[in-house]
Amino acid sequence: MLRNILYLATALAFIVPAFAQQPSQPQVKVNVLNVCSPSADEQREISAALAKIPRQPLFSPDFEVARGRSSLDQDAAVMKAIKGAQVGEAGIADWVRIRREFSVQATFSTVQYSFSTDPKNMVETVVFRVRDPKDLMQLSIEDSASAVTSPATMLGASTPASRIKLERFGKSSVVLARCTASEGGGPAPNQSAFEPLFRSASEVIANYRTLLGARRTVPDELARLSNPRADKPTARKSVPK
Repeated sequence: MLRNILYLATALAFIVPAFAQQPSQPQVKVNVLNVCSPSADEQREISAALAKIPRQPLFSPDFEVARGRSSLDQDAAVMKAIKGAQVGEAGIADWVRIRREFSVQATFSTVQYSFSTDPKNMVETVVFRVRDPKDLMQLSIEDSASAVTSPATMLGASTPASRIKLERFGKSSVVLARCTASEGGGPAPNQSAFEPLFRSASEVIANYRTLLGARRTVPDELARLSNPRADKPTARKSVPK
């Protein structure tokens, strides 16, 4: 009996330090955002951030206009290929981006407008980046529409904002989004209390759509993506005199 106790004590002497040497698993913190019904404090933060956006801004001479084409769901296509499934043609999104810089007196340093269109949806996003971020880092406003219409028609219709997002320094983001019926078939949440915020955000998008010339620039740049030859100079033939 004494021998068994000595064996057990010896085994524990090796096992306990081994467990002590194992690194502890890092704690994972999950923040759940209530995008359909933000709290009263979060609503006040959204309202205050929207109020800081200049309605008649002074832009610096610097600007940027870019266009491009991106493949959608590339990771999903790769996984399907690994599993041996047949992979169809990946979705393609064409996009146009316009960026302007504010004067040094403004709270925000830059505004970036982007328009993206794919076979199903068109998305319009305006992002304002704070010059000296302390709490708020950037504010983004988004709207979307079905691709059954043309980009020019969507830009002319002043589509209302569907999502407002505040990215904060060292804190979780604050998001307000239009929510539809739940997946279980339940009714859509009552968001009538948030209509003033959505209305203010829609006015911001409409204003900067005009200030940045998006109604003209976006269709022109998308047309260049569809017809790359439009950017190539035409050769001139010399005519003998």
